[in-house]
Amino acid sequence: MNKAEIVAQVAKDAELSKDAAEKAVDALFKNIEKALSEEDTVRVVGFGNFQVAHRKASIGRNPRTGEAVNIPASKVPKFRAGKALKEACNR
Repeated sequence: MNKAEIVAQVAKDAELSKDAAEKAVDALFKNIEKALSEEDTVRVVGFGNFQVAHRKASIGRNPRTGEAVNIPASKVPKFRAGKALKEACNR
């Protein structure tokens, strides 16, 4: 399912126009992104948690040359599914 399909489904389920549904979906994603950029955790009860994970710096290898490459530390988004979402996947 892509964003356009999500917008269409939200419009149908919430009885909104596609424009209003797209604004709502965009606002949701933007607010999740904003919270994560401030390193907050976004908790949606029954669905899951979005949070920021910290990756340590490491040394990798270039697969073509075998040369060692320094990989800098970084922050990455992480999602952990809630119980209800896990159960829904196993129906």
